[in-house]
Amino acid sequence: MSYVKKLYAPRGCGLSVTIKNARGKGAQRVIEWTIRQIANTDYDMVAALLDTDTDWSEAIAKRAKIKKIQVLKSEPCFEALMLRLLDINPVGDARALKKQFAPFVNHDATQCDHYKIHFTEACLQTGRTNEAAIDALLKLMGV
Repeated sequence: MSYVKKLYAPRGCGLSVTIKNARGKGAQRVIEWTIRQIANTDYDMVAALLDTDTDWSEAIAKRAKIKKIQVLKSEPCFEALMLRLLDINPVGDARALKKQFAPFVNHDATQCDHYKIHFTEACLQTGRTNEAAIDALLKLMGV
């Protein structure tokens, strides 16, 4: 998220983007955490990027919709989504996918600068045609 913000919403661009980390632990926890974050703050739009491999359900989707949270679903997880952007078929469980993804972010997915080599603007633009979460994210950024 920080990398996408750096690309599309740099300082002085007229768009203010706040990124907060729910630290995962399942879709329900991410949505409930987001609801608590927005309870006393007024944002124009709120989105939550989450994996669908842990406790994602229609009930959670409905709760997010009621609270006006746009859900950006990484199916089944973030690493799989990002591998597909590179035209790589993600294979295996979450642990295997993290291992498969690691070389593309210099073995540290927490550093936004590690995304710039493989996940260029062109990659994101091309990938948005097949990945709804990327398309929605870029639309939130005004692209």
